[in-house]
Amino acid sequence: MPRSAMLRRLSLCWLLLAPLVACAAEVKVEVAPDHPTGVYAPGETVTWSIAATADGQPATGEVQWRVQNGGLAQLSAGTAPLVDGQATVSGTRADAGTLLLNVQYKVEGAPPVNALGGAVFDPDRIGPSAPPPADFDAFWAAKLAELAAVPLNVQMEPVDVGEPNIEYFKVTLDNIRGTKIYGQLARPKGQTNLPAQLQVQWAGVYPLDRNWVIWPATQGWLMFNIIAHDCPIDQPADYYKNLDATTLRGYSGQGREDRETSYFLRMYLSCYRAIDFLTKQPEWNQRTMVVQGGSQGGGQSLITAGLHPAVTALSANVAALCDHTGHLANRSPGWPRLVGWGPQPDSEKALEVSRYFDAVNFARRVKCKAALLGVGLIDTTCAPAGVIAAYNALPCPKQLVILPLAGHGGGNNAHAAFYSAHGTFMEQQRTAP
Repeated sequence: MPRSAMLRRLSLCWLLLAPLVACAAEVKVEVAPDHPTGVYAPGETVTWSIAATADGQPATGEVQWRVQNGGLAQLSAGTAPLVDGQATVSGTRADAGTLLLNVQYKVEGAPPVNALGGAVFDPDRIGPSAPPPADFDAFWAAKLAELAAVPLNVQMEPVDVGEPNIEYFKVTLDNIRGTKIYGQLARPKGQTNLPAQLQVQWAGVYPLDRNWVIWPATQGWLMFNIIAHDCPIDQPADYYKNLDATTLRGYSGQGREDRETSYFLRMYLSCYRAIDFLTKQPEWNQRTMVVQGGSQGGGQSLITAGLHPAVTALSANVAALCDHTGHLANRSPGWPRLVGWGPQPDSEKALEVSRYFDAVNFARRVKCKAALLGVGLIDTTCAPAGVIAAYNALPCPKQLVILPLAGHGGGNNAHAAFYSAHGTFMEQQRTAP
């Protein structure tokens, strides 16, 4: 082939590939508030810095942005030019609450890149979005009585997990209305006088990992972990995939308009019964009973501690099940948005029923000696205002870890501060006299 023809062919190939190369550019957008803590006084201005890069170089053009009150109602919106890849956006509010900044940067021929910024104003004064129902305590007393009428019917199946110093069991307990509680228990072999811990699970339909109980047991815990659903803990992946696509599809909204049929009724009572089971283990030291989890598990931890007087400490990160009535305070409700994902409640019945299942209302009734909560200021799944409202409702010694750059997931070490605090907290509980 003549050299000129080869050059023409190479040029044509480059023209065809150029859009693909442009699309492959790595674009990053990062947002940070001017207070590293993300905490502001009412009326104070938060200024978010925005940094956009493309393949490590300052990006050009502009970003689109909008600021939402409590992650729900839009307060302001606009565009900001990028200068050396940098831009700023400011906002404020006169009362206690949160702001959420949504930033979008578009590159021609590529999907837009989104980033979030958060801020909290006067967090100590963020209160509940609605009071508990007048018969809240009576309702739950009746449900606990219904549970008490069902024998525990404990079934413990020992399993050799290859750890000679650990005893591991698959556990089944009876729950209300013919349902079951499935879990796994591990304990140091031959030891007694052990602190006990219940781990409850985040949202979804999936099996339990044995290491979730085995490792804490090696550290001296009497460890119990339950699955959130009425299903076995260790089936093949297709089993849970099928449940998620059929009977458990959208489980969080099932029965939401009737407190007797809400999916969470069985789940919350499962947690209560799990603590009952632990208190009956002869290896328990009769002093330390911790419940802990994240997301859905964080909400269950608050609820369990509010229901069961044996719980002495709770740890909850980015807790779900908080602030179902957030719309009433013009802020985003937490997962699972029992009254819809729109700007207004989509069901008055669900709104009323949700108050019986709101972790904030259980938090008021906690009798723990210690509590640790983590909250992400850019969490759009478990909105920060509701988590903080639950924290403020706790009447016990407590610690709040505010994560200014954290969303719901744990990527980029966004939750490292909570994990560090959690490790210290759990060690304090484990060694408590």
